[in-house]
Amino acid sequence: MERVQRGEVRAFDLLFERFRARLFGFLYRRCGDGPVAEDLLQETWLRVVRSRDRYDPQRRFSTWLFQIANNLCRDRGRRLAVERRGKRELTDAMLVEAPTGNPHPVDSRLDMPGLLGRLSDRQREVVVLRYFHDHSERDIARIVGIPPGTVKSRLHQAIRVMREQKAADAD
Repeated sequence: MERVQRGEVRAFDLLFERFRARLFGFLYRRCGDGPVAEDLLQETWLRVVRSRDRYDPQRRFSTWLFQIANNLCRDRGRRLAVERRGKRELTDAMLVEAPTGNPHPVDSRLDMPGLLGRLSDRQREVVVLRYFHDHSERDIARIVGIPPGTVKSRLHQAIRVMREQKAADAD
């Protein structure tokens, strides 16, 4: 990213190629719509370019990148909520493997279809970042803007909700 800050176009291309698939997978799982995820992907990279001078090289680039993307997802969610005057409905598309990524083993342990959709947006964002994108709890805290203890709490609550739902569905 430091090379991008110096204006090296090729450095940006390399970053884009390195993170494109992971970032798209994250956005797809967060919003559940391929074309919307693609739009958010482009907007994320546009913001990276526009705010490149604010990037702190002491931080991991991936954390900064996913923070930008997560904020865009939140903004989109707020706009949808205002437009619909209520909570946005989750689709099954959010629960399947994104076309460009591999699910974490949590899929088989919890039989994910239908379970992510039952989580709150706050729980879902930490689950997706941790189990589908292997971010550490510290990185998730930075991306989401909450203390690490809150990340742990949300992860614990989310897993509990999914296990309870799985048990209820089995009955």
